[in-house]
Amino acid sequence: MLNIDIVAENKKLKEKTPEQIIEWAISLSEKRVITTSFGVYSSALLNAVSSKDNDINVLWCDTGFNDHSTYTHSKNLIDTLKLNINIYVPRQTRGYVEATLGLPGVDDPKHEEFTEIVKLEPFRRALEEHKPEVWFTNIRSGQTDFRDEQDILSYSNDGILKVSPFYHWSDKKLDDYLKKNNLPKNKDYFDPVKALASRECGIQHLG
Repeated sequence: MLNIDIVAENKKLKEKTPEQIIEWAISLSEKRVITTSFGVYSSALLNAVSSKDNDINVLWCDTGFNDHSTYTHSKNLIDTLKLNINIYVPRQTRGYVEATLGLPGVDDPKHEEFTEIVKLEPFRRALEEHKPEVWFTNIRSGQTDFRDEQDILSYSNDGILKVSPFYHWSDKKLDDYLKKNNLPKNKDYFDPVKALASRECGIQHLG
């Protein structure tokens, strides 16, 4: 576990650009990863971090339930940014999950088991394999109640330093960033685990 005074550092980093935050975080450890779902603004973080470290391990837990636009978006970014992608998939096939659980809504008692199978177990497997000390993530304030309690820097339950370079950015600033850097936006992204924009998919609670 990195011994960082995140309260003091968050005050300093709030005045920094995402690029400066990334450079600072990269200097902390060689054991670093990015997580992505290839969501709406995924290209911003992937571009910003990979431009500073193109060898960084990019972890994607592909539930198998993404829509066509997300798979197209992911292929585009993997190829264009030459990402060092590491894909983790559920141990059960989509066909098996659909046959045994269906696609349960968030109020369905089976949704917790669905989330565990398609998202959480693969993510724990990814962390166990890579054992990161620094974890770049694209959470931002205003997304969920849980994320409003975080900051640019926070610690996971297992003591991994989570770094969110765009934490204080609005959608407008991100849209401008994508336009300036000629990056795509996954406008139609839908996460069947999260389902609602105000919910967590569960990954941010792990680590």
